Amino acid sequence: MAGKSLFSVTFWGVRGSIPTPGPDTLVYGGETACIEVRIDDKLVILDCGSGARGLGNHMLKRGDKHADLLFSHLHLDHIIGLPFFAPAFAAGMTITCYAGNLGGDGDQLRTVLERVMSPPVFPVALDVLQACTFQTFTAGEKVTVGSGIEVDTMMLNHPDGAIGYRFRSQGRTLCIVTDHEHGNEEIDENVLDFVKDADVMVYDATYTPEEYEHVIGWGHSTWTECLRVAEKAHVKTPVLFHHEPYRTDEELDRIAAEIDRCHCGAIIAKQGMILEID
Repeated sequence: MAGKSLFSVTFWGVRGSIPTPGPDTLVYGGETACIEVRIDDKLVILDCGSGARGLGNHMLKRGDKHADLLFSHLHLDHIIGLPFFAPAFAAGMTITCYAGNLGGDGDQLRTVLERVMSPPVFPVALDVLQACTFQTFTAGEKVTVGSGIEVDTMMLNHPDGAIGYRFRSQGRTLCIVTDHEHGNEEIDENVLDFVKDADVMVYDATYTPEEYEHVIGWGHSTWTECLRVAEKAHVKTPVLFHHEPYRTDEELDRIAAEIDRCHCGAIIAKQGMILEID
């Protein structure tokens, strides 16, 4: 009898906007967005925030030779780990980087990243990332990664745009919807269709409902909206992600207690957490 395929998600960075190391973020973590998706022997990375440094070191120890890196978008907190992502410098490693809605070809993605990795902003140029190649796509297109894994994409509601991703393997589904603000009726309906019946949905839950009233238009959602989407779309396990940088462990614990009462199965993303999708 054939063995069950591997389909797992590991969270290397769960914070939004800026890394927040310190005694108040030890439990949930202070690194910015970086998610590792493994489907059998295929490795896909979603975003290259500061959490990518730890992932990269782990990849070298594990002996990985190829990865596909999908950017949700190119705001600094989602790319800040790239200059410190050791596999990008490694001989014998190949990393294919993808971004949506930049127009043109991979040179557009390269051009944006060169702005960050160039003097005087950073002393090492992008060209030293010898393992990396760059491609672009348009939201709504399927992206084929890992030699055959088709990933659905959609445009989210975020300043400068952001991309949501939907992975499927042997009847199981993972959706990653980060850096998204509810309120655009058309996009909200598209999100509901996109995440419908997902086994796991990683969702932007940056703010509380009270905080959101003061940050409308900033491009982020609330933990209550995450649960509303999950319930309406019949998501099995919603994962609250992209925590507000000043949110302490104690405050996240209080939210965790609230979601236990609101949605059986909902969880808060923690740095180092591994979910097996089965």
